[in-house]
Amino acid sequence: MLEAIKSPADLTGLSAVQLSELSEEIRSFLIEKVSKTGGHLGPNLGVVELTIAIHRVFDSPKDVILFDTGHQSYVHKILTGRVDSFDQLRQRGGISGYPNRAESAHDVIENSHASTALSWGDGISRGFALQGSDDRHVVVVVGDGALTGGMSWEALNNIATAGKRSLIIVVNDNERSYSPTIGGVATYLSTLRLTSGYEKFLDWGKDVLHKTPVVGGPIYDTLHGMKKGIKDIIAPQGMFEDLGLKYMGPIDGHDIAAMERALHQAKEYGAPILVHAITEKGKGHKPAVADEAEKFHTVGIVDPETGESLSQSGLTWTKVFASELVEIGKERKDVVAITAAMLGPTGLDQFAQLFPTRTVDVGIAEQHAVASAAGMAFTGLHPVVAVYSTFLNRAFDQLLLDVALHKAGVTFVLDRAGITGDDGPSHHGIWDLALTGIVPTMHVGAPRDGARLRELLREAVDIADAPSMLRFPKGAVQVDIPAFERRDGIDVLYRGESADVLMISVGAMAALAVEAASQAYREGVGVTVIDPRWVKPLPQSLITMAQRYTSVVVLEDGIRHGGIASSISEVFRDAGVNVPLHSIGIPLDFLEHSKRSEILSDIGITAQNVARSVVEWSSSFKEEMQPQLDENENRRQNR
Repeated sequence: MLEAIKSPADLTGLSAVQLSELSEEIRSFLIEKVSKTGGHLGPNLGVVELTIAIHRVFDSPKDVILFDTGHQSYVHKILTGRVDSFDQLRQRGGISGYPNRAESAHDVIENSHASTALSWGDGISRGFALQGSDDRHVVVVVGDGALTGGMSWEALNNIATAGKRSLIIVVNDNERSYSPTIGGVATYLSTLRLTSGYEKFLDWGKDVLHKTPVVGGPIYDTLHGMKKGIKDIIAPQGMFEDLGLKYMGPIDGHDIAAMERALHQAKEYGAPILVHAITEKGKGHKPAVADEAEKFHTVGIVDPETGESLSQSGLTWTKVFASELVEIGKERKDVVAITAAMLGPTGLDQFAQLFPTRTVDVGIAEQHAVASAAGMAFTGLHPVVAVYSTFLNRAFDQLLLDVALHKAGVTFVLDRAGITGDDGPSHHGIWDLALTGIVPTMHVGAPRDGARLRELLREAVDIADAPSMLRFPKGAVQVDIPAFERRDGIDVLYRGESADVLMISVGAMAALAVEAASQAYREGVGVTVIDPRWVKPLPQSLITMAQRYTSVVVLEDGIRHGGIASSISEVFRDAGVNVPLHSIGIPLDFLEHSKRSEILSDIGITAQNVARSVVEWSSSFKEEMQPQLDENENRRQNR
């Protein structure tokens, strides 16, 4: 049946039996394909029937369907004609793991940071209403913890007062915190709450009773209180209605017929409404269901039957950080760990097992995490905030004005810094160096290997009167690169004979820098490679060191615009250093999903390309300087 689904319109004529068969086919298809490519398996196994029901009730792309977060959109992609593209899911030239406008008119939000879709839904539905597009509906699928983000509640607060427009919020509740209310009574009550007659009756009762002298107000308050009390017993999620939103549910999200009934009612309601669906993350896949912690939220290449990883799992940057933080935690009771719904992925689960009272997971609420860390620092604690690099973007205001302004001793540890690869534009960690570069008092360290990560982490938590940050990439940590000399805190990693080029390597680019220097030496250009370890503030000795060379090259895996090379250029300019400076980094662009090595190759950051550039720059400089060198030599001989 799956091969016959080319668009959502192909779902309309299917019977209940056929829909059930299609659901199972989709699950088998997802397990087979995602096990080969990696991706977000568990969330998509949980929304199969839910997504089918949405596409049967609504007319996409005329009706706009938004996903928060976008990693639960695989089934949506299948139903909108992309089933043949899943062999290349998250691969170069293949489909994205998130909605992507270039792929389909059915996709809208490409940014897949959580808790944003409700604001999008508010804006789109307002836009439709203002332009008279009353026949267009907006559906926002919110799940996987997105409601733990404060931005979702800011949106709900505004949506509740928006008036008449068709905005349907589907809460995909896969945490099993509520049992679905099923049966005829529940269906009747849901229908009663949504009928226009019921709403008119409530409006009439409120108006008449409030106009009744003396007793009208108390009677209305009593009846309203009784109604609210009964409602809270039947549907404990009454907080949504207290906010001003109509609420339906809970509904079994795996019952297509029940979901369709609810969605049809919501569609006809004509005002913002919330539909609460209960789903099981990882449904239909035994390994996912058995994985109580993550439900196979995201997987690499795995055995489709057992769920066992088929990838080699060596020592990763995350594991190095996790083990060292545990050791620090044993030594220092003032160190606490904070994360935003990323306890396992950032490695803080190890710290949490040993120090549960000193570990805080705030949910998808990075802004709160950072401001809360400032408060903890005020009491004398030293918080370590561990998040993915891309998610620190969301809390820049708090970093700047709550932490840095108050000189709070908070350490930020950014996993997945630089180019991360498979997850695409919204998940590359290429902005952090530029962002933190403009934060006063900020200390930024970039470890080149596991040994330096351990070393810099200890140095960072010793900084008590200013924020500090460490960053490292995704995946396996490279072999340690020892320095043969440390000069004023700067590690010298490589020194070519008669070196006239100074290469400043930032963090994990060290191995590439050393290899490029070696290749350049074979081409007759001597290069010294250094690792400053701390790239903010820059060591003052860097100025003296740079003046010994004819040119300086900065190699970093953050954006060039406003990055470390820009900072060094400004320092040189202020100090009157006239040494030519060349920048090798990430272009100011949004980079599509692909393997890290492929993207680095695309933008010219390989050892061979770097070496070639160094040789060309050195040759060009010598050609420009040759007349001056000849003149100097003539003067020397004439003397």
